[in-house]
Amino acid sequence: MTEVRASIDIAASPERVWALAMDPECLRDWVTIHRALGPHDRGPVRRGYEMEQTLHLRGVNFKVHWELVSVTEGRHAEWHGRGPARSHAETEYHLTAVDGGTRFAYRNVFKAPLGPIGAVASRALVGGLPSREAHATLHRLKALAERG
Repeated sequence: MTEVRASIDIAASPERVWALAMDPECLRDWVTIHRALGPHDRGPVRRGYEMEQTLHLRGVNFKVHWELVSVTEGRHAEWHGRGPARSHAETEYHLTAVDGGTRFAYRNVFKAPLGPIGAVASRALVGGLPSREAHATLHRLKALAERG
């Protein structure tokens, strides 16, 4: 299992940051490893909302099927994803109003298939990449939200 936690302060309202972060059509604008949005539910995101996303790591594209399993409008979202070979991911956003802006906290957990052997292989293949990508992604979200 690989877990990444990161946070960033954004000079934009929690409402603006939430709107950008929770709009599947905006993923291409801030998620560094995002390549394509596949089939997804229509309408506002809500508990049970599903989408398919193509991601890219280490030269390889792969699809993840996401479901929004927990949501508190404007403050918290938790997505669970199923990827190739029965891999599993969890992504969580937590927004807090801070000094007229927003603190956006991010958590991602990736569980490789094949138990301990898969976990060792995953660490060897991706190394520190998830942490670097998480920070780069948050900086892109900050820039997008602060552009107004």
